[in-house]
Amino acid sequence: MLGDLEFYPQWWPQVVAVAALGEDRARVLCRSRLPYTLDLVLTAVTRRAPTLRVDVEGDLVGHVRFDLVEEGLRTRLDFHQDVTVSGWLALASQVGRPALHWNHAQMMRGCREGLAARLG
Repeated sequence: MLGDLEFYPQWWPQVVAVAALGEDRARVLCRSRLPYTLDLVLTAVTRRAPTLRVDVEGDLVGHVRFDLVEEGLRTRLDFHQDVTVSGWLALASQVGRPALHWNHAQMMRGCREGLAARLG
């Protein structure tokens, strides 16, 4: 499920749309609590466990990674993000950092809860 971006809107509420731009690229629109939709282009670098990584362009620039870590009979999912904001969002981040952090936390909560519900 993590490797197939086109299915993210089915389980991650803040991912509002995905459009394929090729086999390993997609345009992804994300909207959390703040009244702004992030417009991103994600390019898959690694789509196989234990590490899934995408490069990010658009409103954010950098990369994002999911690491699957076996812990006995369970698997822990670690999320890593190394991105910078661009455009007017970079200016907004100077004064609105707490709001952006809160917004991101809400988005990641949606990821956690949506993925848990999907996996049962």
